[in-house]
Amino acid sequence: MTMTLTEQIITIAMVVLGTMLTRFLPFLIFPAGKPTPGFIQYLGKVLPPAVFGLLVIYSLKNVSLFSGSHGLPELLSIIVVVCLHLKKRQMLLSIAGGTVCYMLLVQFVF
Repeated sequence: MTMTLTEQIITIAMVVLGTMLTRFLPFLIFPAGKPTPGFIQYLGKVLPPAVFGLLVIYSLKNVSLFSGSHGLPELLSIIVVVCLHLKKRQMLLSIAGGTVCYMLLVQFVF
């Protein structure tokens, strides 16, 4: 099933509108001259660690400790993530280091 030219134009326009809305709306709602509401500041502090915790739980939900590699690559990668984060305090570096560690362990060791 293919889209007509009109449907393609409408789809592209909606994607552009959605992208622009998510980019510009925060600046329109919370201008630079006004103080940011306390609730929004609270969400800015608690949401990043909450999302990170959710990703950890989601990533480890199917790990079996009683078969295969017994969760060893995952455990070693978690240790790498924690050590990198404690040393460098950069979340993206920690995530990338743990991912690379896990991939190397799964491909070459286990």
